[in-house]
Amino acid sequence: MGRISNKQIWLLVIVFAVIWFSNLEYRKLIKPDEGRYAEIPREMVVSGDWVTPRLNDLKYFEKPPLQYWATAAAYTVFGEHQWTSRLWTGLTGFAGILLVWFAGTRLFGREAAGYAATLLGSSFLYAAMGHLNTLDMGVTFFITLGILALLLAQTQTDNKKQRNWMLLAWAGMALAVLSKGLMGLVLPGAALFIYMVVQRDLSVLRRMHWLPGLTVFFLITAPWFYLVMKANPEFFERFFIYEHYTRFTTKQHGRYQPWHYFIPILLAGMLPWAGLMLDTLWKYAFGRKPGRDSKLSGNAFNAERFLLIWIVFVFVFFSMSGSKLPSYLLPMFPSLALLMGKRLVDMHPRRLFWAISPILPLALLALAFAPFTARLADTPLETQVYGEYAYWLVAAFLLWVLGVIGALILLRRSSVKEPKLVAVLVLAFSFLIASQLGTSGYNTIAKERSSYFIADAIRPYVKADVPFYSIATYDQTLPFYLKHTFILVQYQDEMDFGIKQEPERWIPDIAAFAKVWQAQPAALAITPVDIFPQFKQLNLDMKIIYEDTLYVVVSKP
Repeated sequence: MGRISNKQIWLLVIVFAVIWFSNLEYRKLIKPDEGRYAEIPREMVVSGDWVTPRLNDLKYFEKPPLQYWATAAAYTVFGEHQWTSRLWTGLTGFAGILLVWFAGTRLFGREAAGYAATLLGSSFLYAAMGHLNTLDMGVTFFITLGILALLLAQTQTDNKKQRNWMLLAWAGMALAVLSKGLMGLVLPGAALFIYMVVQRDLSVLRRMHWLPGLTVFFLITAPWFYLVMKANPEFFERFFIYEHYTRFTTKQHGRYQPWHYFIPILLAGMLPWAGLMLDTLWKYAFGRKPGRDSKLSGNAFNAERFLLIWIVFVFVFFSMSGSKLPSYLLPMFPSLALLMGKRLVDMHPRRLFWAISPILPLALLALAFAPFTARLADTPLETQVYGEYAYWLVAAFLLWVLGVIGALILLRRSSVKEPKLVAVLVLAFSFLIASQLGTSGYNTIAKERSSYFIADAIRPYVKADVPFYSIATYDQTLPFYLKHTFILVQYQDEMDFGIKQEPERWIPDIAAFAKVWQAQPAALAITPVDIFPQFKQLNLDMKIIYEDTLYVVVSKP
């Protein structure tokens, strides 16, 4: 990376790591995803059943178990904390940056790899998702491991090294499948097929090492699929048919967005490098033929062309899906960063100046509007917490503005040694810290997006042998903080499948609940405030032990 020494590189890595892992514990868990993916591993530890995933003690087959296992292991070793629930996401996000650095060095050279890792770790969507407890970062890491090992294998002439890299590629795809399903195999496979068609090159197939590769793949994936289907015959239809085919082709999950949904997501997600990204994509798609000056251009396999195809394919694939979320684009980002890092090596500081310049007015606009965040509120509680969040946003956007200005000044000053390198580092670190400030500040909204405060207030009433009913609602964060599951009443949502398998764990309506409640010597219940008047009409024996603008919690008197 320029003329920077190895000692300086490792110092930057250490500083980056401190910033990256600094706030994993600070924030309260946010519903729904963070609560869900913290609770499923907790229930694994409690039950001792690491084969059948359960949410709220109901079978939950939406995703495979690799992240659940990793988080459950972290709970077992370090205890059940907010930071241990996010540890897998944080580790795989950081490891993905190191992976891009490692593979980029071998594909495009040391300088390009250093830039690529810096760009990836400071891009908004990647940095944000590396600190949220979802499954997207884990699967992104293993898919990236698979495709980068594939590139390193296909660009090798030594058969033994080629085989070893391919075995790692197959292992990466297997672990991606165990992270989030068949996309871990289907997406890389489809991109490779498109590459062979575009390049008119079928020789790749001879270098896949099919027999040992598939052996590794099935040794990793098959045991759990066999065990879970043996224990749960209904698993196959739910997981392979519903969660893969139906989810992609229909709008049943309520995540439908128009075809152009991911365009602003990509531009915002790649901040502050969106201009550089557009320049890079234009250059590799419509400029000179990719690979002409590549370190490995003498080899038949074109790594740059494959990365470009992968980026375009992932974008188009998810744009066609009936279910869309911003995090679905995450597997593009490591490959984008590699091409951008390689592009940056040859880019004149003046051109980088113009690629970064459009970000400044955007940052200034964000800074100007940040103090008025509370105007987005719809309720008195939102007005309060959004007003508190505004201070964090002002600090974050101010740092962002200063970082952009500093980078632009450095790029225009010829007296600065290595102006491009220093400018990139200044902008990258300022934006990463700004992102961490914005993420940490989100904790001010915890009263609205997390039930930590409810759990803190009612914890003395919660006993392991006392049933707890959740009526017409299910707060994803509350079970983790209470270390207690609920009996659902008049509520199904994503747990409808589990309820159908074990209907005895569910109460269909309030009338049926009333009979059960009256017969209980001790019990607790939580319900939305607008549902609570129905209990008064039924004259149920209840004592309010907690109440806010959203929920009422009651116990038997």
